[in-house]
Amino acid sequence: MHATIPAPTPLRLFGKLDPVVESRPDGVIVVRSAKPLPHYSASLVDRLEHWAKVTPNRVFLAERNAEGGWRELTYGAAFEQILHIGAALLARDLSEEEPVLILSGNGIDHALMSLAGMAVGVPTCPMSTAYSTVSQDLGKLTYALDLLTPRLVFASDGRTFGRALKKVKERGIEICVSDDTAAELGATPFQSLLDRPISSAVVSARTQVGPDTIAKFLLTSGSTGYPKAVTNTQRMICANQAQLSEAMAFLKDEPPILVDWLPWAHTFGSNHNFGIALYNGGTLYIDEGKPIPAGIGATVANLRDIAPTIYFNVPKGFEALLPHLQADESLRRHFFSRLKLMFYAGAGLSKPIWDAYRELAIETTGRPIAFTTSLGSTETAPGALIGVRDVDRPGIVGVPHKGVELKLVPNAGKLEARLRGPNITPGYWRRPDLTQAAFDAEGFYLLGDALRLAEPNNFAAGFEFDGRVAEDFKLATGTWVSVGPLRVDFVGKFDPLIKDAVVTGHDRDDIGMLVFPDEEQTRKLAPHLPPETPFEEVVTDQVVKDAFQERLAAIARQSTGSSSRVTRIALMCEPPSIDLGEATDKGSLNQRAVLANRAPHVEALYAAETRPNVIRL
Repeated sequence: MHATIPAPTPLRLFGKLDPVVESRPDGVIVVRSAKPLPHYSASLVDRLEHWAKVTPNRVFLAERNAEGGWRELTYGAAFEQILHIGAALLARDLSEEEPVLILSGNGIDHALMSLAGMAVGVPTCPMSTAYSTVSQDLGKLTYALDLLTPRLVFASDGRTFGRALKKVKERGIEICVSDDTAAELGATPFQSLLDRPISSAVVSARTQVGPDTIAKFLLTSGSTGYPKAVTNTQRMICANQAQLSEAMAFLKDEPPILVDWLPWAHTFGSNHNFGIALYNGGTLYIDEGKPIPAGIGATVANLRDIAPTIYFNVPKGFEALLPHLQADESLRRHFFSRLKLMFYAGAGLSKPIWDAYRELAIETTGRPIAFTTSLGSTETAPGALIGVRDVDRPGIVGVPHKGVELKLVPNAGKLEARLRGPNITPGYWRRPDLTQAAFDAEGFYLLGDALRLAEPNNFAAGFEFDGRVAEDFKLATGTWVSVGPLRVDFVGKFDPLIKDAVVTGHDRDDIGMLVFPDEEQTRKLAPHLPPETPFEEVVTDQVVKDAFQERLAAIARQSTGSSSRVTRIALMCEPPSIDLGEATDKGSLNQRAVLANRAPHVEALYAAETRPNVIRL
C-alpha cells in the first residue's frame, strides 16, 4: 500500500480557446477562437536573448557526455556562443540561397548552429539522420543538395556520417564536424566557428532579422517520396509558440522541463518541443534513446535522472516506455513526480495504452494526469488545433489555437480541414507549383485531413481526426473506406504482434492489409523454430499463421460492415524503406508510397491462389 502523494499547489493547466462558429450557405464551416492571439516575439533568438539576460545561469540544454554525465549549456552561454558562430557564417557569405545543411541528430552543437543561423538570417536545414546513415543510395541527400544548394554542411560525428560527408565534399561544399575527424576529412572544426570574434556584421545582421525572415527549412516527403523544403519563418515559429503557451497555460507559470528524443529534423521535435523549452525559459534534456528495443533503455535511464514537467512522445514511444513504468515502482514514481501533462502526436494512440497511463498515474499519484494531443503539420509550425480538456479517450485533437482559422469543407461525405493563420508556411522553397497547389482561393492551407465533431453539435468539445482525404477510397460496391481510423483501430487490436499496417481494397470487393509484424513478438509465437530461422520462414510457419488468423477473425467479428471488415492480410518480411519514402525515422508510414512500391504484394493479396504469407478469412 503506497502513501498518497499530496496534491501540488493548484496550477493552471489549459487556457480558454472558446471556439466561435461561422456557417456558410454552401455548407462550409469556419471555426476560430473567440479571443485573438496576444503579441509574440519577432524571432526565436529574441527569446534566447531575453532569458540570457533574465536567467543567464539557468540550464537551457543538456546532453549526455562520453563519461555518462550531463554536458550542460546555460542560456547566457548559449546566446554568447551563437553570436560567435553567427560571425563565422556571415564571413562565408551564407544566405537563404546558400544555407547550412545539418546531417546529425539532436545535440548541443546542432542547436547552436541552428540558433546562430537564426541570429544572422542564415537558414539551416536539419535532415533526417536516416537519409545519411540508413539510406543505401543517399538519394534524398542528393536531392536536398540539389534543391537547397548549401555552402556549408555540418555533422557532429564525422565517422557516423563519413559516407554522406564524402558525397558532400565531392561537390566542393565545405563540411564542418565537431569531433576529432576534421583533419582526416579535410573538414572545418566546429570549435573554429566558436573561436570567431563577434563582428559588427553580426550586430547589424541581428537588427535585420524579423518575423518574415526564414528561420529554417524542414524537409517533408509527399506521396512521391521526394523531399519538399517547407519554408519556416520566424513569424510561424514564434506565433505558434505563443499559441501553445496560451493553450497550455501552465507553461507561463513555471519553466518547463523536458526529456525528449524526438528528432529535430521533424517539426514536432524541433519547432514544437525545442521551441517550448526555449520560448518559455525551460530546460531540455536531450534524450539519446529511441522507442525501439535497442534504444528504450537510454530513455529509461534518462527518466531515472530527470523528472519532466511535460512529456512528449509519439504513440510508439509511449508503448515502448509503458512496460518499464509498470515493472519499476521507483521509475514510475519519479516519472510522475512533477508531471503536469502527457502529450502524444504523429499518429493515433490506442485506447489500451491511453488507459494504462491513466491508471498508472492514479495508482502512483492518487490523481489522473491529463493526456492530450493536437493536429498540425510541418506546414503549420506545427500546432493548429489542440486538446484543452481532460478527456476520457484518445483521438480528440481539440479546437483551433488562438489566431488560427479552421475551414471545414464538405468532401465525399466528410469535412476536409483547411487552415489559415500566422503559423502557416508561406510555401515550399523553390517550388512555386507546389506552393500554389497547397492553398485555396482564400489562402487556406489544404491540410488534407478530415475532421468530425467529438460530440454532436458541440464545437467546444473539439474535433476528432477522421482520416486523410487523399487516402480514403471506395470498394467495388461503392462503399467508402475511411483509412485513417480503420488502420489505427486495426493496429491497436493486433497489438503487440504488429508494428503497423497499410490498408488495401481500392475498387476491390473487400478490405485487406499489408501488415508489418513485430519480429520479436512474432518469433515468440513459434518457440519450436530455431532462433536463426529467417523471418520470411517464421511468418509462413503454420503455427504463426494460425495465431494471426485467429486474431484477424476476432477483429472481423467485431466489425459493423464492409467498410470496416478486414478479410485478408499479407505479412511483410521487408520493413518499410526509407529510400523509397515508405517510412520516416519516427516510424510513421506513407500509405500511398507503400501501396505504390508494393503493388505486386497487393495483387498477390487478392489473387485466386493464396501465397504462403497471405492469411484470409
